[in-house]
Amino acid sequence: MKRILVTNDDGVLSQGLTALAQALSRLGTVTIVAPTREASAIGHALTLHHPVRFDRISENVYALDGTPTDCVNIGIATILGGLPDLVASGINKGLNLGDDVTYSGTVAGAMEGALLGVPSLAVSLERTKAPYEFADAAEAAARVAGAILDRGLPARTFLNVNVPGGKPKGFRVTVQARRNHVTTVSALQDPRGRPYYWIGEAEDSYYPHDRSDYQAVQDGFVSVTPLQPDLTAHDALKLVEEMRFSSDGDRE
Repeated sequence: MKRILVTNDDGVLSQGLTALAQALSRLGTVTIVAPTREASAIGHALTLHHPVRFDRISENVYALDGTPTDCVNIGIATILGGLPDLVASGINKGLNLGDDVTYSGTVAGAMEGALLGVPSLAVSLERTKAPYEFADAAEAAARVAGAILDRGLPARTFLNVNVPGGKPKGFRVTVQARRNHVTTVSALQDPRGRPYYWIGEAEDSYYPHDRSDYQAVQDGFVSVTPLQPDLTAHDALKLVEEMRFSSDGDRE
């Protein structure tokens, strides 16, 4: 029987987490290790400066007072006592497309699985003002997970899955979109006159690309993007090799 570790960044009580775990249960034994509270937009944070604790809240379900990355590490090292066959993170309320994967706690959970040598996937569903319906996203995740378990993935590779609202038209293998990302910082004051700041998005537009994850979701398809932790700009290696690095003491 395959062992599957499931986490998220929306918290252990999220309906998306439950839907994902239920869909994956037909593929193996599922263990949930998820944050006690919401940990969205926390990226690949790892808790190093204070202890983390977890509680067993039901059979194979554990709540941990840490990040998704913490959950994967504690889940593997302590709760499972070894590597599972698959790590799945989600289902996130809101897409994780393009450059935004660097902020995402959902994506970070899958990335940590890949770094630890486990085939992994992250799953996100398009945001809606109506109540979330996770059934189609959960089914898409189960299909992708089944394919991963059948075929495997290259080392240090994981899949980022984004599901449009409504009934998907099918699947597309995609690349990360590029976004024109402009933030705003609003300076405000609390009732005691102390300043505080609110970070928001002033612009959120994507550059056109027929094979991007953004375009696939816009067209009504499930986007499946293979990602890797390697952030090396390989195209820039030659340029940097040709640079002359010197300190003041090296100058003639």
